[in-house]
Amino acid sequence: MNELQYETSPYLLQHANNPVNWRAWNQKTLSQALTEDKLIIISIGYSACHWCHVMEHESFEDVDVAQVMNSNFISIKIDREERPDIDAVYMKAVQVMTGQGGWPMNIVALPDGRPIWGGTYFRKNDWINSLEKLQELYSQNPKTIVEYAEQLHDGLQSLSIIPTHKDLTDFDFDIIENLVKKWQKSFDWEFGGMARAPKFMMPTNYEFLLRYGYQTKNKTILDFVNLTLTKMAYGGLFDTIAGGFSRYSVDMKWHVPHFEKMLYDNGQLISLYAHAYKLTHNSLYREIIEKTLAFVEEEWLTQEGSFYAALDADSLNTDNHLEEGAFYVWTKTELESLILDEFEIFKTVFNINDFGHWEKGNHVLIQNLPLKEIAIKFNVSESDLTEMKKKWEQILYFERSKRSKPRLDDKCLTSWNALMLKGYVEAYKALGEKKYLDIAVQNANFILQNLWDSEGFLYRTYKNGKATINGYLEDYAQVINAFIALYETTFDECWLQNAKQLTDYCFDFFYDESAAFFSFTSKKDFALITPHFEIEDNVIPAANSVMAHNLFYLGIYFNNCYYDTIARQMTQSIIPLIDYPSAYSNWLNVLLNFSEQNKELAVCGEKALYFAEKINQNYWPNLILAGTTVDTMLPFLENRYCENQTLFYLCQNKTCALPITEFAAIERAVNLAN
Repeated sequence: MNELQYETSPYLLQHANNPVNWRAWNQKTLSQALTEDKLIIISIGYSACHWCHVMEHESFEDVDVAQVMNSNFISIKIDREERPDIDAVYMKAVQVMTGQGGWPMNIVALPDGRPIWGGTYFRKNDWINSLEKLQELYSQNPKTIVEYAEQLHDGLQSLSIIPTHKDLTDFDFDIIENLVKKWQKSFDWEFGGMARAPKFMMPTNYEFLLRYGYQTKNKTILDFVNLTLTKMAYGGLFDTIAGGFSRYSVDMKWHVPHFEKMLYDNGQLISLYAHAYKLTHNSLYREIIEKTLAFVEEEWLTQEGSFYAALDADSLNTDNHLEEGAFYVWTKTELESLILDEFEIFKTVFNINDFGHWEKGNHVLIQNLPLKEIAIKFNVSESDLTEMKKKWEQILYFERSKRSKPRLDDKCLTSWNALMLKGYVEAYKALGEKKYLDIAVQNANFILQNLWDSEGFLYRTYKNGKATINGYLEDYAQVINAFIALYETTFDECWLQNAKQLTDYCFDFFYDESAAFFSFTSKKDFALITPHFEIEDNVIPAANSVMAHNLFYLGIYFNNCYYDTIARQMTQSIIPLIDYPSAYSNWLNVLLNFSEQNKELAVCGEKALYFAEKINQNYWPNLILAGTTVDTMLPFLENRYCENQTLFYLCQNKTCALPITEFAAIERAVNLAN
């Protein structure tokens, strides 16, 4: 076994028996590379990554490959989910060198860590040949390699510079309309999402478009969002049998997923579907929320109240070999034997035909028509067909449970837990199911007790009762965001105070005055080859855009002008840079916070929580909610509580109207603003 046997990451442990002499990323390993003057191989992946497993089997389990790697290189394996900082820096390098990126990601670097060559998946012979040539070049003509590394490093450093605008001016909101018009050219009006494959769900994009469509009364945009959410729910991307979304679809119609399920996707999608449900009351969206949270509780929720990270794409097939999607797919013969007399209608609902065929006689269940239309065709009621569908799914669930399950990544990641925590909060707001709020509070307390050190910092990861790795900005931003959402639901000010404490810690250890943004890594951490400021929204929104959103909210709650100024300054620096809105959609959401449509509502009195529940059932994305059932010193609520009354204060730009006692008047006022 190699040194990875001492790690806790499931991904690193998967490689512990490789003949490659893998090491973990630490000062000892990096110092050894310098001392021995050896090139470094940095190989990055994650436990649910299918092509990571393929390259492991083809190359890293091979003794010939191991001989080349062990003889001339210091080889480091990294779990990108544990170390997103390292991943981000070297991903940028691979993208500069090759024009693309992905996982597995493999880099060769100088002994000091500066990259000289890299890419993603490599076949065995290509990998060996490349390593041998690089080693030969480094031995015979190191000057050439060092010069290239210096040029590449200079380029990476320049990419870390963000133009800043420290002179605050009024926002130009017309830019949003122009960007959305440009964005619409990429919309897929048949299956939703963007008109390309593979198709990623990108929840942040649809959160923004839903809000923008609602606030501008743009029916076209709202129709597109609903088309996308419906087709995603119909597709093989969503596991209709047990709930939960896979990471992305390899095709245009959301049919065949890359079968791994990730906590961060499902947490964000719960929030998105909850918001869409509040606006549309679409029963399909409710079904998606309930099924997905049932899946999360069964597969990922721990007794401690944390959530595991992922399920692998691969599972054991009938030949006892790992195969992508083996757990999820069905042959027509299997389905006929299980569904029996109702197979004719079943195969229409789930397209057991060319549309639903994947490969090698296997089908991935996909719906492409509403049940209402199918019910008419077969002369049954929609309610009867709905019950039949539930029955079929139960039959398949029971049968599938006999199969070997996908492998579990059982580490707990702080930011991903916060995303799921918020998902549970938003599901409670939308559906009023008390269990969802209880699980959210349980998880928030887990974070407080296990991931927040007494010295003020958050840990990144937790496993086997032990928290490790100093947290990144992403962890702080998402926890703060989740705590704010929890406050809006419970009016328990401890969550706001915790959010403020973490925010102030971020200013102390992450904020860079010269860059006017928050660094991804703490000032306490060992510096990497180049600083990283995460500003582009991806499958998870950029940590800086989430922080800007948090600062806007906390600036209002605590009447903190500094928070507001930094949020405004960050947003004004980013907006002029936006060319592709899909990469900055959360920033556009932050920009909407500064519009005249944004309002704040304080609910003060003994019935505050009762009315909070009513308010939270509405889709009012431009309303910031606060409330109390007792007298409070929270600046936004101070001196507003009056015993034996429930008063509503509707405010805008820190100016409040006279208190109102009738909730109906508040409803009219908020709806009128939209």
